[in-house]
Formats: sequence, structure tokens, C-alpha cells
Amino acid sequence: MPTLEQKKAQVAEIAELLKSSGAVYVTDYKGMSVAEINELRSKFRKSGVRYKVFKNTLLKFAMDEIGGYEDLYVHLEEQNAFAFAEEELSAPAKVIKDANKSSERPAFKAAYIDGAVYGPNQLDVLASLKSKNEILGDILGLLMSPMSNVVGALQSQGSTLVGSIKTIAEKSEA
Repeated sequence: MPTLEQKKAQVAEIAELLKSSGAVYVTDYKGMSVAEINELRSKFRKSGVRYKVFKNTLLKFAMDEIGGYEDLYVHLEEQNAFAFAEEELSAPAKVIKDANKSSERPAFKAAYIDGAVYGPNQLDVLASLKSKNEILGDILGLLMSPMSNVVGALQSQGSTLVGSIKTIAEKSEA
């Protein structure tokens, strides 16, 4: 049986994980073998996610210490494991969804992302979220497309100014 000091240390560890994570996913691992859990941990690790098993009461103490997690308390029953994502907030959902293709475990219970709680029926939505790098790529693509249109227009009609202006005007009309 852990001592009070060990429990306090674990609550402090959980609080640090919560502070450094942008997302916390709650899963029910009941019915999974040790080998399955270890394989799942490995997949989470490759995705940059920490997957840990804590007692629900200790997690609640850490959440109380930080504040703002009250809506997640309803899901802290039974045997839970928690996925903590620091940067790629949709990574745990993708790993869980992939694991659920071969079995129904771990069962997704809820996720807490940037102050919002997502329920068990929203796993597909969370898994389809774009990563930060994908969003930045989309924004850069949108910003670069007008520039590439201008450059292409300037090069297409040769080096004459009138031809370039005419090409740009035609592209603007289209």
C-alpha cells in the first residue's frame, strides 16, 4: 500500500503532466492483456503521447489542484488509463481509433482539450483534426497561391509590361 508521501508525489507528477499537456484523453482499458497495453503504449510513444494508468482519485486531486477539469469527473470511473498530448492534440484519438480497428479496446471515454470536454461519440471528429503542421501548410499554401499567380502571369506573356498587365487582368476576371 502506497504511503501518503508516495501518493503526494504521484499527485504532483500528474499535476505536472496536466500542466504540460494540451489534451488529456480518458480510456477504459478493462479487458486488455498486459501485452496489448504495452503494444498500445508503444504506439502512443511513437506518436509523442504519454499513456499512463493512475488511480482516479489521485487524478481528481491533481485536477482539483489545477482547476477547470470538473466536467471530466463524470468519466473517471472504472479502470482508466490516460493519454497526455503536449503538441499534437489529435494524436491520441488517431492511435485509439487505429487500435479499435482490431478490437474495441481501449474504449474511448472522453477527452479534455483546451477547456472543452469531448464525449465518447466524438472520437472520429477528434481523429480527423488536422495537426498544427498541416494547418500551417494550408495557410502557407493559401498565402502563396496569389503570389504564384502573379509570378506565373508575369512570366507567361514574356517580358513586356503590357502583356503582363493584360494577363493579370484576364486572371482577375476569371
